[in-house]
Amino acid sequence: MDYVELGKRIRVERTMRKWTQARLANEVSLSVSFLGHVERGTRKASMETVVGIANALQVSLESLLADSLLPLPQTTPYDPLNLRQRKALRQIVEHLSADLDNWADAGEK
Repeated sequence: MDYVELGKRIRVERTMRKWTQARLANEVSLSVSFLGHVERGTRKASMETVVGIANALQVSLESLLADSLLPLPQTTPYDPLNLRQRKALRQIVEHLSADLDNWADAGEK
C-alpha cells in the first residue's frame, strides 16, 4: 500500500472541505498528531481508520486507495462450467426438451 499517496489524498479531500486536521481527527476519534502522520505517510493507518476517514469525508475507499489498487483485468463474465460440463448440460436439456415434446404429443392423442 502506498501510504504517502493515501495521506496526500486524505489531505486533498480534507482541505477541499476546508476542514482542519483537528476537525477530521475529531470526526474519526484520532489524535491530531496521528492524523498528521497519516497525511504525511509516516504512520500506517489501519483499515478501520481509513474507512472512518472515508466515511467522515464522504468519499469512497477506492478514491483514497487509488494508487494502491491494481486495475481490474478485463475479463469475460464468470462461467463456473467448463466446456465438457456445458456440453453435458446441453445434452440433458435437449433430452428433457424431447421428452416434454413426446409427453405433450401423447397428451393430445
